[in-house]
Amino acid sequence: MRREPRPAEALTAWQHPFLNVFRHFRVDEWKRSAKQGDVAVVTDKTLKGAVYRIRGSVSAANYIQLPKSSTQSLGLTGRYLYVLFRPLPSKHFVIHLDVSSKDNQVIRVSFSNLFKEFKSTATWLQFPLVLEARTPQRDLVGLAPSGARWTCLQLDLQDVLLVYLNRCYGHLKSIRLCASLLVRNLYTSDLCFEPAISGAQWAKLPVTPMPREMAFPVPKGESWHDRYIHVRFPSESLKVPSKPIEKSCSPPEAVLLGPGPQPLPCPVASSKPVRFSVSPVVQTPSPTAQSGRAALAPRPFPEVSLSQERSDASNADGPGFHSLEPWAQLEASDIHTAAAGTHVLTHESAEVPVARTGSCEGFLPDPVLRLKGVIGFGGHGTRQALWTPDGAAVVYPCHAVIVVLLVDTGEQRFFLGHTDKVSALALDGSSSLLASAQARAPSVMRLWDFQTGRCLCLFRSPMHVVCSLSFSDSGALLCGVGKDHHGRTMVVAWGTGQVGLGGEVVVLAKAHTDFDVQAFRVTFFDETRMASCGQGSVRLWRLRGGVLRSCPVDLGEHHALQFTDLAFKQARDGCPEPSAAMLFVCSRSGHILEIDCQRMVVRHARRLLPTRTPGGPHPQKQTFSSGPGIAISSLSVSPAMCAVGSEDGFLRLWPLDFSSVLLEAEHEGPVSSVCVSPDGLRVLSATSSGHLGFLDTLSRVYHMLARSHTAPVLALAMEQRRGQLATVSQDRTVRIWDLATLQQLYDFTSSEDAPCAVTFHPTRPTFFCGFSSGAVRSFSLEAAEVLVEHTCHRGAVTGLTATPDGRLLFSSCSQGSLAQYSCADPQWHVLRVAADMVCPDAPASPSALAVSRDGRLLAFVGPSRCTVTVMGSASLDELLRVDIGTLDLASSRLDSAMAVCFGPAALGHLLVSTSSNRVVVLDAVSGRIIRELPGVHPEPCPSLTLSEDARFLLIAAGRTIKVWDYATQASPGPQVYIGHSEPVQAVAFSPDQQQVLSAGDAVFLWDVLAPTERQVPTLSCVCLGPPGPPETLSPPSPATKASPGPPQPARQARAQDRWRTQRPGPASSPGSRSPSHVRHLHHGWASVPGLPKVAMGTCPPPASGGWLRLKAVVGYSGNGRANMVWRPDTGFFAYTCGRLVVVEDLHSGAQQHWSGHSAEISTLALSHSAQVLASASGRSSTTAHCQIRVWDVSGGLCQHLIFPHSTTVLALAFSPDDRLLVTLGDHDGRTLALWGTATYDLVSSTRLPEPVHGVAFNPWDAGELTCVGQGTVTFWLLQQRGADISLQVRREPVPEAVGAGELTSLCYGAPPLLYCGTSSGQVCVWDTRAGRCFLSWEADDGGIGLLLFSGSRLVSGSSTGRLRLWAVGAVSELRCKGSGARSSSVFMEHELVLDGAVVSASFDDSVDMGVVGTTAGTLWFVSWAEGTSTRLISGHRSKVNEVVFSPGESHCATCSEDGSVRVWALASMELVIQFQVLNQSCLCLAWSPPCCGRPEQQRLAAGYGDGSLRIFSVSRTAMELKMHPHPVALTTVAFSTDGQTVLSGDKDGLVAVSHPCTGTTFRVLSDHQGAPISTICVTCKECEDLGVEGTDLWLAASGDQRVSVWASDWLRNHCELVDWLSFPMPATTETQGHLPPSLAAFCPWDGALLMYVGPGVYKEVIIYNLCQKQVVEKIPLPFFAMSLSLSPGTHLLAVGFAECMLRLVDCAMGTAQDFAGHDNAVHLCRFTPSARLLFTAARNEILVWEVPGL
Repeated sequence: MRREPRPAEALTAWQHPFLNVFRHFRVDEWKRSAKQGDVAVVTDKTLKGAVYRIRGSVSAANYIQLPKSSTQSLGLTGRYLYVLFRPLPSKHFVIHLDVSSKDNQVIRVSFSNLFKEFKSTATWLQFPLVLEARTPQRDLVGLAPSGARWTCLQLDLQDVLLVYLNRCYGHLKSIRLCASLLVRNLYTSDLCFEPAISGAQWAKLPVTPMPREMAFPVPKGESWHDRYIHVRFPSESLKVPSKPIEKSCSPPEAVLLGPGPQPLPCPVASSKPVRFSVSPVVQTPSPTAQSGRAALAPRPFPEVSLSQERSDASNADGPGFHSLEPWAQLEASDIHTAAAGTHVLTHESAEVPVARTGSCEGFLPDPVLRLKGVIGFGGHGTRQALWTPDGAAVVYPCHAVIVVLLVDTGEQRFFLGHTDKVSALALDGSSSLLASAQARAPSVMRLWDFQTGRCLCLFRSPMHVVCSLSFSDSGALLCGVGKDHHGRTMVVAWGTGQVGLGGEVVVLAKAHTDFDVQAFRVTFFDETRMASCGQGSVRLWRLRGGVLRSCPVDLGEHHALQFTDLAFKQARDGCPEPSAAMLFVCSRSGHILEIDCQRMVVRHARRLLPTRTPGGPHPQKQTFSSGPGIAISSLSVSPAMCAVGSEDGFLRLWPLDFSSVLLEAEHEGPVSSVCVSPDGLRVLSATSSGHLGFLDTLSRVYHMLARSHTAPVLALAMEQRRGQLATVSQDRTVRIWDLATLQQLYDFTSSEDAPCAVTFHPTRPTFFCGFSSGAVRSFSLEAAEVLVEHTCHRGAVTGLTATPDGRLLFSSCSQGSLAQYSCADPQWHVLRVAADMVCPDAPASPSALAVSRDGRLLAFVGPSRCTVTVMGSASLDELLRVDIGTLDLASSRLDSAMAVCFGPAALGHLLVSTSSNRVVVLDAVSGRIIRELPGVHPEPCPSLTLSEDARFLLIAAGRTIKVWDYATQASPGPQVYIGHSEPVQAVAFSPDQQQVLSAGDAVFLWDVLAPTERQVPTLSCVCLGPPGPPETLSPPSPATKASPGPPQPARQARAQDRWRTQRPGPASSPGSRSPSHVRHLHHGWASVPGLPKVAMGTCPPPASGGWLRLKAVVGYSGNGRANMVWRPDTGFFAYTCGRLVVVEDLHSGAQQHWSGHSAEISTLALSHSAQVLASASGRSSTTAHCQIRVWDVSGGLCQHLIFPHSTTVLALAFSPDDRLLVTLGDHDGRTLALWGTATYDLVSSTRLPEPVHGVAFNPWDAGELTCVGQGTVTFWLLQQRGADISLQVRREPVPEAVGAGELTSLCYGAPPLLYCGTSSGQVCVWDTRAGRCFLSWEADDGGIGLLLFSGSRLVSGSSTGRLRLWAVGAVSELRCKGSGARSSSVFMEHELVLDGAVVSASFDDSVDMGVVGTTAGTLWFVSWAEGTSTRLISGHRSKVNEVVFSPGESHCATCSEDGSVRVWALASMELVIQFQVLNQSCLCLAWSPPCCGRPEQQRLAAGYGDGSLRIFSVSRTAMELKMHPHPVALTTVAFSTDGQTVLSGDKDGLVAVSHPCTGTTFRVLSDHQGAPISTICVTCKECEDLGVEGTDLWLAASGDQRVSVWASDWLRNHCELVDWLSFPMPATTETQGHLPPSLAAFCPWDGALLMYVGPGVYKEVIIYNLCQKQVVEKIPLPFFAMSLSLSPGTHLLAVGFAECMLRLVDCAMGTAQDFAGHDNAVHLCRFTPSARLLFTAARNEILVWEVPGL
């Protein structure tokens, strides 16, 4: 018998927690596996995926085998093997397993329904595997039944060998699956999974549910055991000892405990009880048997037990959580795994599959964080930094993370997986393999695919600690140097040539040496030769015959030197012979030895000595002679030069003869490593102070790549305006970083006083820092100096925070004092200091003090560890004290608070982390327990924070970061992110909520892969009004979808037993008036958090990698006012469409879309510098106040978000100097507000006595602005006193000569003129100095809604659509005549009539050309010189009813209630053709299918409200035919698949079938009469499988929840009913004022399926199988659907809702993403035929989305 080598245990880590065998061995490529006979990939309908079918009459001739050759071994060590298979009906099958025991004995274990009885030999076990049990035992064998189900065969290989052969299981060597069966996959694991247990059923039981990847799909409402079979062998009734039975014991059967007969060694799956009490039989309960026993499990739950070798359930993570063993945690660190509720995420490139377990599905997106950048270098040391072979990137460690930095772009990518600091790195010569080792013993090593970042292999090193690694140039040999567990130096050589091909790392040789080794290199000329250097030795090594041998170099007089580094130099001619190579070795004494590798002698010895010029502080020249030398720490050699790094901080470049220094660069610390790039043009250097950079030898410029703290980071703070980050560290430095580039900007160092805490001033370029001495200092970022210092604390500062408005600062110290500062001016001062307030001796923490988001409340832990106190931030009055000093029974100690943080102001939540590993959410006002997150981490959490939208809770948990779905009440457990090698001290969201920062050993910057802006409950906003007593504002109720909701009574009662809330007696309430609320946000698609499978949840797309990307917007909001801006000098052009600001390039037509508004945008304003754009929107259903967003024009980012008014903003205007922004509320609000643009704080506000229609600043005087309204002109003068601005008002009535109409528009003319338009069509001119109207004339028949002035010309736009240009040059002279001025001096130059009332306009300075917007949704380009108006943007005036596409997808067509049919070029979305029918609404549209390949026959069929059906020819741009198949309005129309027939439905429920060529209607179907036809869908399908004849399959859906399916052949006038579906409908189903339609469509990827949505009992998509005549699946929805579309190219389903939201569902993966952007109900969504684009419509706006990846 051939003995198999025992696999090393270190190689098994990559198999945890489970291994996908088919994926790992790439069965689909058949390179590492073999197939024989009839083996094919087929699609299984039950599993809805691809499976392997193995069939054939001879099992031995048809199989799949792993591995490919019998001489190879799988090396799989998992205790359990899971085989997911289904026997083919009435066939036999065989499964062979070759298992190796620990004593290297190979045993074949076979399972088959061919075997009649159990047989065993010393090397073969044969088990009969029966799928259905018969009562007579002799019938336990035979063919697979006709109804054989999918089976999960779970084999305990350890117990199989122990029970039947009394051997210890080693590993699984090979697998052969023989005909006839279907197999989905194979898995191995050390965990015993329960396939039928999930959700709440297992939460309190010690079982592990099946990971999602391994699980069989179970439709909602069905039982797992009704559909599948679970075979566990040996069964759990066999009590197996953990070690083999001694030879003197009974036979294997005797070890089975309990009474009963001998066990039958035969796995049996049955649907009826089997009488064998101790047999290894798996029983599946009958679907009809309903006894007291649970139907979901084969036996009562208490019988489920965990194996001794599994990790026991631990309470460290709280109830329902399991912990991996320490080694399992280490080895599973680079997989995306889960431990019963907590899944660990590392890097997206990890190839190991997701294994998620828990009581709920993980929240989306998953992962929610992605590592973007790292600030740091080194960790274990700073000697590991090297170039890639192409010289484009640098590879270096940052503690436990390996960073690859592109030197030209600064882009970083990462290798994640190590759980401790990386101690050594090596990269092969082709950039294929990267080797790394981590420091903590026993040292774990990893081999990576350098190009993909995938970990190829993880193994333990024979060395206890690895100090150095070196690859051969080909990557086939890896050498490492380190220490064994006795401290002896050890050298190991590994063979790595097969790793990239799926093989394993092999130890080729290892050797111990008593010589010191500081550096070790494999030579470039011979992969079997190496060199090393150390204390007093330089040795040459050789690998031969599996043995490493070394010999010393004769050093002569240099034998006592301490050598630090070595490098090989290749000859210029590239000769690969050893004689052509020289070895350079450097020493700490300054010597550099040049050694002949062939003769092993020293050729040259030189010494680097410092020499100084008289009085010179730095070395100016270096010579080699006797005397004290400069300690050299590293060197690197190229064919032309030698780079030397020394401890005096210099990098020096020498020629190879060392005649003189070529270049030198001085560093801030000792140089620890140097490396010359492969091209010899750049020299990389690293210092022990954490600096990494390179010297460009051509430009002689030094480039800094990375800086780093040299000790753990204690705290961090972020500033948004400059995009800066501040960090404080134990290295006694405060550093300021640029978040965009991750480069250091400043550092502040104190040798005596250590910084402890830091925070930025919210509005000024200043930051505050607290120190160990108790001092709090402010630093100027502009002057880089200390501004003010206060020393009111006696102990080290433990907390530091400022209010959001920057007016107050708070600090706490270790002696328990709390200080309050006023920061209203740069010379900030102390307001009050309170002793014994904060918990003394508390460690410094970023979460020691917390200020609420509105700045009104201050919370902290104190005065003891067992209490949390909430105070008014301004008065420091105690408002609330919560006592948490209850006994923690688990630890027998009092619970204490560790950290606090506030949620969004509107939620009113205060979060407290405790020493008992919980996070408790309190009501910040009443102290009531809202919810509790138990067992968040085994250790207390020093820092936690909640995102602004209250969706994500971020916790620093040991060396990990945990992210919780805070918005979901039944939280599915956190996502856990590794990467830090030391405890994380601080976590924080960036101000724009798009990134997360974590600080500990280094600073990590993570991207948030989900928009986190929306569904914060309404924030407290300023209430603008006349002066008077302040009015208390109570926050509105949180939105249902985002609010965590009230706790369950039982949970609340338990929490209140532990927590006692105390409210001080006469404490006053917080400030009664909220400050003006300003938020700094990003722009992005707003989404509501939730889960795809939860009906009421919504699923936001990730920030990158979303399923849709907005490509174009078709339309312009004609119901806005001044909602378009154009600057001819810069070309900036922007307008609004619903909730979007569209920025368009007028030359290319490219669009940008700025989103974020929650309601339709009403107006825009562009600053005079054209750098800032302000947009305002009205209130929405989720906000109580309107929004104004301030955008950075250059970057397209929202910089500020303010909530000025409770009603719609009517107008916006910037002052001439752009220092002020004025906002005007509508007729209901009547509020005028001024905002300072420096910080966008409210400067002044007033409530107007009457409605006002317009406001404008005087362009000649920034201190004057004017309002016009009902019968008056109001002049405002701005007077500034210090920081305060007051308004002086002067009102002037409109003269009777002007008329009784209201003033509707205004603009300033030449000083001091003011032009005003009236609702009666007149224009009046005012003298602003005298405050009188001296001239008026009748400018139009309708109201003047727009006036623009420039030079001597005035443009007026009216409600009649007339745009007129007036010459008003003489008006200034008429001012002197007073009221006697005549209007005859004003004359009209030009006039244009547009398609609607003029609502916006922008012209150039000469008023020769401009852009004008109308209420018809059109933007016109106007040229007065040519007298023309050209459409720029054209949308439908009314609701868009349909979008259809041409067969070639070159054009699309839309129809609208305005009676128009428009044809657009799909690439540019430019209007090509328009068919207009007056006084009719076009309600439906269809494009003819391709007809014999003749595009000239493309036609459109359009249905109208009068019952007519019109056929338009696209090629001839003419109407071909008009017919009247219906007496009432048409609702839907469709062509047959050949284009020769038109089907149309009307609102009475009739379906007409007509010829589009002749106009005759030859059939009318009245089956749906009485309810409007909402959908007709036609598909080409052969209908024989449905039992009917026909070429077309079509359906009709009506509003009464009925769907009829028909088969037709219209050429033979044949039509036959196939199926009739009726769905129940509740009494009331309106959603957001809309009645949901009944919609149905055929599934394009499975012709047997039909999908339906409608106003049913449940909000869901119903999937019906036409062949099975039953509903096969239901997809829950958050709302009733208003529109439906199925992607022809992918398994995507688009659903629109009345809640202005679009959902995209991946039917194959069962996931969903939600998208917002529309301002109204999404009543229409249509995929293009290629599925590359998705069109959605809401009212008259159309959005065009790209589907990436297609």
